[in-house]
Amino acid sequence: MGHFDEDALRRLAERLQAEDVDIVRVGYSDLIGTERGRDILVNRFDRTVGDGVAFCRSVYGTSPMGDVVDIAGGLSAGLPDIVAFPDVDTVRNVPWEPGVAHVIADVFNPDGTPSEESPRMVLKRVVEQFAELGMTPIAGPELEFYVVEKDDAAPNGYRRYGEATGNVYVSGLKGDPENLLLSSLRQLAAYDIDVVAANHEFSSGQFEINLWHSPALDAADRAFRFKTAVKELARRQDKMATFMAKPFNDEGGSGFHIHFSTVDAEGKPLFDDPDGEDGLSKIGRSAIAGVLAHAPALAAISNPTINSYKRFGPDTLAPWLVDWGLDNRSAMVRIPPERGRASRMELRLGDASANPYLAIAGLLAAAYLGIRDGLEPPEKLEGYGYDTTKADRLPGDLGSALDALEADKELADILGPVFVSTFVEYKRNEVERFGQYVTDWEFREYAYHL
Repeated sequence: MGHFDEDALRRLAERLQAEDVDIVRVGYSDLIGTERGRDILVNRFDRTVGDGVAFCRSVYGTSPMGDVVDIAGGLSAGLPDIVAFPDVDTVRNVPWEPGVAHVIADVFNPDGTPSEESPRMVLKRVVEQFAELGMTPIAGPELEFYVVEKDDAAPNGYRRYGEATGNVYVSGLKGDPENLLLSSLRQLAAYDIDVVAANHEFSSGQFEINLWHSPALDAADRAFRFKTAVKELARRQDKMATFMAKPFNDEGGSGFHIHFSTVDAEGKPLFDDPDGEDGLSKIGRSAIAGVLAHAPALAAISNPTINSYKRFGPDTLAPWLVDWGLDNRSAMVRIPPERGRASRMELRLGDASANPYLAIAGLLAAAYLGIRDGLEPPEKLEGYGYDTTKADRLPGDLGSALDALEADKELADILGPVFVSTFVEYKRNEVERFGQYVTDWEFREYAYHL
C-alpha cells in the first residue's frame, strides 16, 4: 500500500470526465458478499482516493440486520479504521447509471498491511500459493437466484415473479412475462463482466446466469459485481432478486456452482492427461482429493447461512454427501465430460448466498492442499448419489460446519487464521441469534395444542 501515482489518478479522472462520468463508486465486499462503498465526485477523485478511502473496520462485523458483532479489533477496540484503495484496473462504466463508473477496492489496515478480513485479500493470498507452484487457477461461476415481487397477502410480503410450474429451460415471456431476464442480460453484457448465457431454472421464479471462466481473482470480481448488479436491476423494476439459499418451503434452493482448473505459465491445462485414469492428470486427481478431504470445512464458507442447510437433502440436486463422479450432477464434485483445454472440476457444494471471493478461495485452498500433498481421491460415485452408505455426509447445520472449519488448521493456514477466526466469530453470533428467535414454524406447530 502507499500513496497512488497522482498523475495516473488524474489521467483516469480526465478520461472518465471525457466519457461524461462524474461519479466513481468505490466498492468492496464485506464478509457476506454485500458491497460496501462510497460515491466520489470525479473532479475530486485523485485527491480523495490518493491516500485511500477510510471506513470503519466493524463493517466486517455488521450483520444483515445491522447488528455490530464485536470481532477482534472492532467494537471493543474503539471502532478503528480500514482504508480502501481502488484497483484502477477494475474501472467499469455502469450502463444503467449514466455518469457513474464503478471500481473495486482492496482494503488495508492503517499501517499499510492487508486487511486479513477482506474477502478479496483472502482470495489473493490463496492465488499466491498457486503461483508458488507455477500454476494459475481458473474459475467459472454459475449462480442461481429468485426474482420476487411485492404482495402484501403473501408470506413475508413477497410472491414469486412469473409464478408457473415446469418452466425449467423455457425462454421468452412464458417464464419471464416482463422480459426481466432478457433486459438484465443485455445490461450485464454492457457492464463488461463477461456473462455468456441465461435461462429459467427449475423452480418457479428462479433464474440462472453463467459467467465465462477466467483467472480466479477476475472471476470472483465479476461474480461479486454480478450479484450486486442483478439485485440493483431488479430494484429498478420494483422487484427483488435474492440469492438466498432456499427462500421457499415448496421450491428448491439456489446453487453457486464453480468450475475450476489450473494452467501453467504457458497456459497449458494441468487437469488433462489423455493417458491418465478417466483422462485426468495426477494434478487433477489430487485437486479432487483435496476438495473432498476438506469438504466439511468448505461447507461453512460455501454454505454460510442457517438457511443454507435447508437446501440439502435427498433428491434436491444439492449434494449432501462428500463424493465425486464423472458427469454426475448428484455428486458434490462433478467432472464434466470435456477434456483437453476444457478439463475441469465442478464444485456443486455451494449455494448462491456464498460470498464469491470466499467460495472460490475455499475451493482453491482445498485443491491446493490436495495438489501439494499428492492426495488420491476415493472411488468415484456410480449412479444416483444420495445413498449415505456410500459416502460421508456433509455437516447438516451451520454450527457443525463452523466446528469443522475451526478444526481444519491446514485450510485455515492457507485462508489466513485471522480471517477464519473473524468469520467463525461473526457466524457464531448468527447461530446464537437464531437460536433465540421464535419462528413462524414454532408457533404453527405448538401454539394450538400446547
